[in-house]
Amino acid sequence: MDATSERELSIILPAYREMKNLEILIPQIEEEFRDVAHEVIVVDDHSEDGTRELVENMHSTNPNIMLLERPGLMGIGSALRDGYNRARGEFILSSDADLSFSVQDMKRLLVEARNGFDLVLGYRVPPPGSKQTSIKGWFENAIISPMSNLTIGVISGMGLRNYNTDFRLIRASVWKKLRTVENRQFFLFETIFRAKKAGARMTEIPVTFSPRRFGESKVSFFKQAWAYFVKLIRMVFFDRSV
Repeated sequence: MDATSERELSIILPAYREMKNLEILIPQIEEEFRDVAHEVIVVDDHSEDGTRELVENMHSTNPNIMLLERPGLMGIGSALRDGYNRARGEFILSSDADLSFSVQDMKRLLVEARNGFDLVLGYRVPPPGSKQTSIKGWFENAIISPMSNLTIGVISGMGLRNYNTDFRLIRASVWKKLRTVENRQFFLFETIFRAKKAGARMTEIPVTFSPRRFGESKVSFFKQAWAYFVKLIRMVFFDRSV
């Protein structure tokens, strides 16, 4: 570990109205990473469901759990950037806060980073034996998502399985070299693209993705799709910065 780093791992959880999920997820994280020097940073976009109070109460008994409060909904990319910049760990792991991903898979991201990778990406697979309960969910997961990722892979030339999942780990020293500007979903691709250009060692691992337990999703790729692909073309073919 870098001698100047206070912790090996920073876990960033962007949140908006995720109190019910966080009161389950954070204790799970604390148990799974009890043997790892870590911190948990909840980046809250001014929730009014008790998220702020929950994290503040947890912080009062465990200073490694921290709240980064923002004035309102400013975008997933903006939230992740603020969280990454606040992080003090050698590695920075970010995850959705809705219990879609497991803390065991978080540990697997860290294991890959310890093996020498600078950026470890999780690509989503359904839980064993799971069945899609809605036509919309099946269409999104079986058709739209694979086609979108295939298109992004062909255009970018990177050939990854998934570019838009907020379940990933980046080495802090690599993050500090990157200049990111995107504030919404496209930030997730931008980070991969700029890390690749900066020479980062990258890998992907399959991670279990389950439906959220409480609340509703705040991000819709489809609403951003047109703007996303315009930005993709511009970044891949016209961007000259790292």
